[in-house]
Amino acid sequence: MRTLPPSARIHVGIVMGGSVTALVLLPWAGAEPDRLGALAVLFVVFGAVARARLGGLCGAPDGVLFPLVCAGVLLLPAGPAAAVVVPGVLIARSRTATMATRVAHAAHLVLAVAVAAGVYELLDGSRYPSAAELPEGLVPPAAAGVALYLMCGLFDTVSVGVAEGAVRLQVLREVFVRSAGWRLGSVPIALMMAVLWQRRLGVFAAVLVLLPLYVAFWAYVQLARERAAHEATVRTLVRAVEIKDGYTRGHSERVARASVLIGRRLGMREDRVVSLRYAGILHDVGKLGVSTRVLTKPGRLDPDEVREMQRHPVTGAAMVADLTFLGEAHAGILHHHERMDGRGYPAGLAGAEIPEFARVIAVADAFDSMTSTRSYRPARGADAAMAELRRCSGTQFDPRMVEALAEALDRHGWPEEEGRDRVPAPRGRPRAVNRPEHSSAGTSSDACRDGASDTHSVARERVGGGS
Repeated sequence: MRTLPPSARIHVGIVMGGSVTALVLLPWAGAEPDRLGALAVLFVVFGAVARARLGGLCGAPDGVLFPLVCAGVLLLPAGPAAAVVVPGVLIARSRTATMATRVAHAAHLVLAVAVAAGVYELLDGSRYPSAAELPEGLVPPAAAGVALYLMCGLFDTVSVGVAEGAVRLQVLREVFVRSAGWRLGSVPIALMMAVLWQRRLGVFAAVLVLLPLYVAFWAYVQLARERAAHEATVRTLVRAVEIKDGYTRGHSERVARASVLIGRRLGMREDRVVSLRYAGILHDVGKLGVSTRVLTKPGRLDPDEVREMQRHPVTGAAMVADLTFLGEAHAGILHHHERMDGRGYPAGLAGAEIPEFARVIAVADAFDSMTSTRSYRPARGADAAMAELRRCSGTQFDPRMVEALAEALDRHGWPEEEGRDRVPAPRGRPRAVNRPEHSSAGTSSDACRDGASDTHSVARERVGGGS
């Protein structure tokens, strides 16, 4: 508590005092000891499982325990229903949560359960779970579930507000939207559990209902962890590239963002958009196979150095060949320097022969370069960059991709250059031109010749002619 800011200490003190008061004042009469004990054990067991195996899934203080929380409201008087959640919530929180955070979350849930139980009793809900009176029998549990959802969302928002120093409407909206499906969806699960419990199944009702649910959660968590491992692998590769050539720090992320905008505008499936993002992030990874001397050379590249630079797409594709989760991204990495007129590299593909991902990345790559500051010129505005991309459409870039980017930018915008990290050019003689890769194919537009990533580009001007 001593490490918490004053506002947080006050908040924890208030909710702790309120929860203790609620537990004292709420009715306890009528609680069946075996039912109360069974639910308490279930909270502890599933709370421990959630912490050990599900990694704090759902993020909220109740997390995966929410169906049990709802079931407690339907099966116990208000006092026991509020008290029984405490040990499970304290155990289920992630290992990184402080004790003060756990106590505050437990207190929040006690108060939320108290309100939900009050709504349930107000509607005479205690006589319904075993009566099977439809549809009126659904009203009390539904109302209690909505009340629980609203109170938990409110307390979650307050917690964020205390941490940030202000409660923002955007946070309130995000909290309620993010938790709606899981929390409201837990109400029919809890009702099913309560009905089966009162049909002499007892604690086995919870096992029958919750075990398949938690198995599904476990599978989901494994998938989430696998995706996190994929992200870590990708980011490690990008970090290695940026350490080797920090001149274009952040370029890969911006190319990935522009690629995603294009892909979504084209109506790609979400799984393809994910692969396209990977392709955008990793399109420069082949620079790891280019010598640092060539990458940072301040003067013109000689023909051998140009050829070394032009090998980076092949090198990059080979480096990530065993990363099967990349899918179509492999083709995007290998062919993102191809041109619509067939004058690109490494394979000289033309038109529809060029993989779709590669055509997307070529446009995104050029756009980011033109809207970024270079050693020999300031950043262009998005409108000027789009004008140059359109000028090169059909020869260098796929017109469909160019227009998709234009439409996406009209809708979503693009961050200004001032908000980006800037890395100074290497010491020594200023670069004559910042290695615009597409210039090696000889386009008629100077801006388009500058319009690709200087992180792996080849300048015709630096070798005294086309390559």
